[in-house]
Amino acid sequence: MLIKQLSVFLEDRSGRLTELTRILAENDVNITALSVAETADYGIVRLVVGRPELAKEALEKAGFSIGLTDVVCVNMPDKAGSLYRILEILTDEKINIDYMYAFSNNAVALAVIRAADAAQVIEVLQQHRLQLLTQSDIYQL
Repeated sequence: MLIKQLSVFLEDRSGRLTELTRILAENDVNITALSVAETADYGIVRLVVGRPELAKEALEKAGFSIGLTDVVCVNMPDKAGSLYRILEILTDEKINIDYMYAFSNNAVALAVIRAADAAQVIEVLQQHRLQLLTQSDIYQL
C-alpha cells in the first residue's frame, strides 16, 4: 500500500516549476497531487504521479535533482471531521507525521502521509478499515 512520491529540488528561479510540469506533460505523466514548500534559496516540490519511475527518469535527464520517497495515501469521505478522525487514530498509536498534504475533488478526499514508519501507518489504518491507495490506483486517477 505504499506509493512513491517524487521530491524535486528547485532553484528559486522564475519558470523552473513551469519547466518541471512541461517535462511531465511531454512524457504523458499525470500529476495527482502536488505540494510546494520553499526556503530562502530553493523549493521542494512533492508530487504523486501515476508513473513515478518514468517521471524520475525524465526529470533527471533534464537536470533536476529527484528523490523517491515511500508515502501512504488514504482515501476518506469529503466531509468535516474525516481528516481529524485519521489523525486521531495515528496520534492514539503514537505515530508522528513528518509531513502531509491533502486534497478533495468530487466527494473524494485523499491525504498523502509521510511518517518514519510507513508500514506502521499502513497497519494501523488498515486495522481501522480505511481505504489506502496503491500506485496503480494513482495511475488510474
